[in-house]
Amino acid sequence: MINPASIVVIGGSNNTLKPGGALVRNLIHGKYKGDLYVVNPHEDIVQGVKSYRDVKDIPNTELAIIVVVSKYCPSYVEYLAAEKGVKAFIVVSSGFSELSEEGAELEAQMHATCDKYGCSFIGPNCIGLITANYCGAFTSPNPVICSEGVDLISNSGGIALYTIEMAKITGLRFNSVWSIGNARYTGVEDVLQYLDETFDPAKDVRGKILYIESIRDPERLLRHAKSLIAKGCRIAAVKSGSTQSGARATNHHTGSAYFDDKRADELFREAGIVRCYSRQELVAMGCLFSLPKIEGNRFAVITQAGGLGVITADALSKGGMLVPELKGEAADELLAKLHSGASVSNPIDVLATGTVEQLEAVIDYCDKRFDEIDAIIVAYGSAGLGPMDELFEVLHRKINECRKPIITICPSLFTEAGNLEKFLAKGHVNLLDEELAVRCVVRVAGAVSGSSGQECLG
Repeated sequence: MINPASIVVIGGSNNTLKPGGALVRNLIHGKYKGDLYVVNPHEDIVQGVKSYRDVKDIPNTELAIIVVVSKYCPSYVEYLAAEKGVKAFIVVSSGFSELSEEGAELEAQMHATCDKYGCSFIGPNCIGLITANYCGAFTSPNPVICSEGVDLISNSGGIALYTIEMAKITGLRFNSVWSIGNARYTGVEDVLQYLDETFDPAKDVRGKILYIESIRDPERLLRHAKSLIAKGCRIAAVKSGSTQSGARATNHHTGSAYFDDKRADELFREAGIVRCYSRQELVAMGCLFSLPKIEGNRFAVITQAGGLGVITADALSKGGMLVPELKGEAADELLAKLHSGASVSNPIDVLATGTVEQLEAVIDYCDKRFDEIDAIIVAYGSAGLGPMDELFEVLHRKINECRKPIITICPSLFTEAGNLEKFLAKGHVNLLDEELAVRCVVRVAGAVSGSSGQECLG
């Protein structure tokens, strides 16, 4: 499943506006290095790949991705496992347990076949799987997979896709994307167990973000989440279906059974999983996970717009974090380097007319001279007085040099789109909104301390 030497797409086509065609396109564009086959009864060549009109004619294959009408899926799984040596299946097709009892029976038949032949199985009703070795999903855009990213595990293919889209404007990168669909055979618990039992501290990523509609085995989820966190991983999750209407929707979406919301809260709290309530929070949490861990609760807030500083300071204080007043000889020295009207009491307001050199000096003082500071938030946008390319260069350099973590918040998504794109391309993240960034900081602190992180924010 993770690194197959050969893949067959059952239902692949030349029409890239359909899932079968888009899957073949993404496997090709993703530069899959193994042997790729297609089964399509009406084509001999699909996007330059040899297509077999009958599944009986394909060579033995390790992974099958199936994109055909649901009623045909069980027979394909049975034949491929029995006759073609297939050991892993991704069934993208829908029309199973999320639809009807008849669909649930078709799904059960595939599960029984996989048990019989010892095969792994993801789906059905999913967009696929993306690893460093291949892009086995039919969606677009797809993330560039890198070893510095986070692992995303999602019951919903749509949520996975829209999380990837949102991540592109924040700089969040991915190590793998698991769309597990109905998840009756391979659920979130199974993927966490795999990531836990194969974890290599020398090379494996430590950030995991989850979208969960069903928890079949809470004890197993708890055990492997706790084990991963003990190994240095950080996990955040959205658990949906917490209301009667939401539970009804998840049952129709993936056939998921209702899981009590209070029980989910207790489970996450015991495991150390940070609970989120939206895709925006989940992406922001993934961004925070990509930064060095914040050791301590004392923050310096640096801005050139006083209002950003006020909102950030309020959110930190309400969340139980500290914004220490900066005073004394070092503060006086720093103030003398800034324009008249600037403030260094914390938040540090450099003013809209502040220079790049002044921002660099402020960051240096917060990192090296102010021992009462543990982490730095730079909330800085364009004031319309000139390009910010040099400022982003300073941020890039200081993030790599400073001992203390730096969280960047740039709200000028339109004005500074070009500079932001270059900044993110260097491996950085932008948390977009100051209150959202602080909310994530507080929830991480709450997960570490065993509280929800919600009490402080009301």
